Formats: sequence, structure tokens, C-alpha cells
Amino acid sequence: MDRAQPLVAFYRGLQPDGRGRRLDDILARDDEWLESTHDYIQWLFPLLARSGANPAAPVLDDVQIAVFRGEAALRAKLLQAFDRMLSFYGLKREGEAVVKGQNWKARKSNWFVHPTHNNLRITRILTSLRLLGLERESSALLEALEALRDGEADCGVGEAAYAYWRRAGGGG
Repeated sequence: MDRAQPLVAFYRGLQPDGRGRRLDDILARDDEWLESTHDYIQWLFPLLARSGANPAAPVLDDVQIAVFRGEAALRAKLLQAFDRMLSFYGLKREGEAVVKGQNWKARKSNWFVHPTHNNLRITRILTSLRLLGLERESSALLEALEALRDGEADCGVGEAAYAYWRRAGGGG
């Protein structure tokens, strides 16, 4: 087994995460489960550093990054994970943009009107997408977040979170 495992095997559907869950099973979970469960996001959107919240989750290295960047099928699964999390936030991809979804009003109170742990999840998503070859999608999410901040009167996400998001999304 090469060094890209177990993360690549998880994304290929060949093995579960450290808790026995398969990628497609996680993506099929409802919003309440996604909100209350805190040890899946590190598998969906891995980073270069070990997670304090889930130290058993995989950590990216150059080999894994190269595998994701080289395999369209892995990036397609990563896009599925991205789309699921966008829906969780009340957003969706439309063409090359990220826009409000039909569930925006119902979902925004869970993260947008006040600071929550979802700020960290969004930073993770922006960073992971960029690292694994989905720079355009990371940039589209960042642009959507900034447009929401400027266009929604009830934005409760602080400037510090936006600064993290800009750095994570490659926006400075």
C-alpha cells in the first residue's frame, strides 16, 4: 500500500474513515448530523497539519496532494463533498460561482449570523480545496462569502474569520 493511503482509499471508496464510515455514507447524512458530529470534516477536507480535534485523521503530504491533483475521479469525489457542505451552509455551486441555495434562509442562522465552529470548518474547506487542485472552487467560495458579508444585513461573522478565509482561499 502506498503512502497516499488511507485517505486516497477513503476517497476511492475502498476503505472507511477511522470510525468505520464510508465517504458516501457521510455525504448522505442530514444537516443535524453534520452539525453535531465533529470528526468527519478532517477526512473530507484534509490539511497539511494534524487536527487537534481529530488527531487520528489523515494529514496531507506531497504524495497525496499529487495523487488528488493527478486523478480527476478523486477531485470529482472532493467536489461531491464540497457540494454537500455548501448545501449544509445554504449555498450551492452555479456554474463557476457559489451562490445562495434554496435553503439559505433556513441554514444561515446555523453559521452566518454569529461566530461558530463552522468558521473553522470553512477555513479548512477553503484550504483543502486549494491544496488538492480545486483552486477555482476555493476562490468561488471565498468570493461568495465576501459577497454575503457585504450584502446581508445580519452577518455576524467577524473580520478575523474573513481574514483567515482570505488567506485560506488564496485571496491574501
